[in-house]
Amino acid sequence: MQPFFLPRPNGQRFCLFHPAAGNGARGAVLYIHPFAEEMNKARRMVALQSRALAAAGYDVLQLDLLGCGDSTGDFADASWQAWQEDISEAIGALRQRSAAPLILWGLRAGCLLAAELAAELTEPADFVFWQPVVSGKQHWQQFMRLKMAGEMASGQAKVIGEQLRQQLAAGQPVEIAGYGVAPALVAGLEQAELKPPAGGGRVIWLETSLRDEATLAPVSQKRIEQWQAAGWRVDARITRGPAFWQTAEIEDAPELIAATLAGLAVAA
Repeated sequence: MQPFFLPRPNGQRFCLFHPAAGNGARGAVLYIHPFAEEMNKARRMVALQSRALAAAGYDVLQLDLLGCGDSTGDFADASWQAWQEDISEAIGALRQRSAAPLILWGLRAGCLLAAELAAELTEPADFVFWQPVVSGKQHWQQFMRLKMAGEMASGQAKVIGEQLRQQLAAGQPVEIAGYGVAPALVAGLEQAELKPPAGGGRVIWLETSLRDEATLAPVSQKRIEQWQAAGWRVDARITRGPAFWQTAEIEDAPELIAATLAGLAVAA
């Protein structure tokens, strides 16, 4: 495990590189984390998966985006474009350490960032999607509800929601659940959709559920069909485990880790 800081014009981005065990990496994996507090909730699972991937012969790079984790800046400094640029630079840093086939591994909103960036890459990339967000606009609306939830009893939820929209329209950041969010970040997130980039390749699409015989939601099924129609081979399944990115306590989902390794082994 090799920590380092990636220099950027507006500071530094914390990175953690896990070199593959053995000789010759099977893949070069870049992890792209989710939005706001979901990143922190998922840290343990991501660390477990990264170590498991390295042991299985994959080079893995974890990146903290601008204003997140141990990187420079506050969350309110971030924009969707800045995050895309961070990811692009991180791919360059990964390429300095690994020549193996590129795999973009996203969790939740990180999947949106991964798919959008892949459309601009000059090299092919496969994907690992964990519980992917398919609509950035819907994701933002759900995040805003955290602010409005505390106003439900007083009946002020609609008023608070309108105030948030007015602040953003005026170019002012809003604060939700302890996170300052800039209009440029909101605009980029709201426009993001989990669309397939050109070229085709492999997608390992994994979701979790604690219910027996759970099935993928219709919105996931529809988006998977779009990717398949665009020439992508999608291995989609549900593994048993908690929604660790949002649980009150830090929880593990070992079946998700095993399914990720198995999916990559088949893809190889």
